Amino acid sequence: MPFRHRMVAAIAAAGAITTAGLAAAPVAGASTMSPPSFISRFLHIRTIMSTVPANGDVNPYGIFVIRQSTGHLHKGNVLISNFNNKHNLQGTGSTIVQISPSGHRTLFADIKASTLPGQCPGGVGLTTALEVLPGGWVVVGSTPSKNGMAATAKAGCLIVLNRNGKVAETFSGGGINGPWDAAMASYGRVVDLFVDNVLNGTVKANGAVVNGGTVLRLTLVLSRRHAPRLVSTTKIGSGFAEQTNATAFVLGPTGLGLGRYDTLYVADTQNSTITAIHHALVRPGSAGTGTTVTSGGKLNMPLGLAIAPNGDILTVNGGDGRLVETTPAGVQIAQRFLDRTPPPPIGAGALFGLAVAPHGSGIYYVDDDTNTLRLLH
Repeated sequence: MPFRHRMVAAIAAAGAITTAGLAAAPVAGASTMSPPSFISRFLHIRTIMSTVPANGDVNPYGIFVIRQSTGHLHKGNVLISNFNNKHNLQGTGSTIVQISPSGHRTLFADIKASTLPGQCPGGVGLTTALEVLPGGWVVVGSTPSKNGMAATAKAGCLIVLNRNGKVAETFSGGGINGPWDAAMASYGRVVDLFVDNVLNGTVKANGAVVNGGTVLRLTLVLSRRHAPRLVSTTKIGSGFAEQTNATAFVLGPTGLGLGRYDTLYVADTQNSTITAIHHALVRPGSAGTGTTVTSGGKLNMPLGLAIAPNGDILTVNGGDGRLVETTPAGVQIAQRFLDRTPPPPIGAGALFGLAVAPHGSGIYYVDDDTNTLRLLH
């Protein structure tokens, strides 16, 4: 067995791959023997601050808690990518902001399409796909639109920035087509970056549902002096439902989270389902849409997804303002509203990215209704 596969197997077997005033209500039908939920310990919601930078970008999507200080990145701070510009046009946001737990916001990057060092079909519109690799390399997805409408959306790319917010390279083509969210695993100088894509036949279908959504595994090699090098791309998931939407821009596979035992969880937004792609780090081909973990229940168009310290799957609903906790066995053990903004349906469309706070002390999430970073703690 090659060294990389031996390392991956050992880490996966240990279940320890490095990734990314209220009461939690049990989900109806959950077994009384279900293990304690992660979210049940958190009783309060605190608004940290606005995510809007000086240029007026709104609609925060991606979120990542910085694990190590390097360059302009500060440990414990939160990076957030914006999908809309100041005119609220979707697929035109260009900024990444950094916010401290105490509420200090700085601009990490304002990415100009005209100065990108590589191909990015359509330009810049930053999505939920936001990861910080070892060494401080920041990867963000771009699914751009010319006028804020999905009809003009283009394939986009993945944009790689250095630790100081300067764009170093782009990854495009090779199956990258509307990169929507991301997750990663790292071991030594090798990183596997998982990215789902939502524009495979979607725009051409003009509002009809197409089963073209994919999940790619991009294997990168890191260097101290040079930008990450892409060495292989493997399609490990396919056939996910996608659809353009006047309000939500596009609906398709969204949240990704790498859990224990080499399992990648996918939030299938269109079908209100969480699926599992097994052997995600080593599989040589597509698992289709994977194995259904849970469907329906309190799930209502799940968008953002994160893995809790206890291995449970956390998702936020696009159809309402709800956070749902699901065990790997598929039991929805807890839920709570994070946003109750009117009009009905309550909190619809307000939630997107989420991330576990350091030491499991809470859950950071973005509220798109108010363009704020919030903390459930």
